[in-house]
Amino acid sequence: MEAVLINGVASAYASVEDRGLHYGDGLFETIACRGARPLFIDQHLQRMERGARILGIAFPGRALLRKDIDQLLKGRRQQHSIIKLILTRGRGKRGYRYQAGQVPTRICMRSAWPTHVQRWARQGIGTRFCEMQVAVNPALAGIKTLNRLENVLASGELGSACDEGFLSDLDGNVIEGTMSNLFAVIDDTLLTPDLSRCGIAGIMRAQIIDCAKACGIAVKITNLSKKDLLNSDGIFVSNSVIGLCIVNQLEQRRFTHSMMIETIREGLKVRIDSDAKNVT
Repeated sequence: MEAVLINGVASAYASVEDRGLHYGDGLFETIACRGARPLFIDQHLQRMERGARILGIAFPGRALLRKDIDQLLKGRRQQHSIIKLILTRGRGKRGYRYQAGQVPTRICMRSAWPTHVQRWARQGIGTRFCEMQVAVNPALAGIKTLNRLENVLASGELGSACDEGFLSDLDGNVIEGTMSNLFAVIDDTLLTPDLSRCGIAGIMRAQIIDCAKACGIAVKITNLSKKDLLNSDGIFVSNSVIGLCIVNQLEQRRFTHSMMIETIREGLKVRIDSDAKNVT
C-alpha cells in the first residue's frame, strides 16, 4: 500500500470497533487510475451510492470521495495505480444491531499497478471451475459489499496452475470469476451471466455490453452452465483493473482466436482511452 486516508486524514489504522471489520458491514470500489485520472469514476461512485442506499449507510457524497481520491493522486503523472474506496457503517457497539444515523467510515487507499496485468493482456489466462458456490440473495445482488468470503475461498482453490476460477450458484449457473465478470461467445452472440440473484455487476462489464452493442454484436444476459462455457467459441473475463482478458483455457478445453472478442477489445480500448482524457 502506497498511501492511505481514513476520513480524509493520512493514517494506516482504523478503529477496532468499526463494523466493517466485525461484520463486513460496508462497501468497496476498486478504481484503475492513469496518472491523476481515475477511470469511470462517475460510474464507480454511482454504484457505491446505490449500495449505500440499499444497506442504509449514510453516503458522504461524491464530492467528498472525489476529494480523497484526488488527494492521493495529486502529482501523479504517467504512473498507473489503483485506488480502493471502502465505506463502512462506522464504529458501533457489540452486536449486529446498528443505530440509525451512524457516522460512516471512509477509507481511500492507493496501490501500485499489478505486474500481471500486462502479461495477462498479452498472453491470456488459464481458468477452472471452482468447488465454492455463490449464495443466492437478490437483495444484495449486483453491489460490492465487503462480504467476499466466497471469493476468498474460491481463489484459494486456484493454486499455481490457474489464473482465475469460476463460481456457480446452487442451481449450477456459472455466475462470475473470483475477481471478474464472465463473457462467452456462442453462435455469434455475446453472452454474460444474469446477476439478478447473486454476483457483482462490474463497471467494466457494463462498458463491454455497451461496446458490443455499439459494434453491432448481439448481447444476451442469461443463465450459463459449465457445459455452455466448455462448448463456447470463446471466453473472456473483465474487471476495472484488467479491462478485458481473453481465456486461453478452461479446464482441459483450449480456445482458438475469436474475431468477435478482438473487435470488442479494440472498441473497449477506445472507450478507456477516451475516459482517461475526459476525467476532470
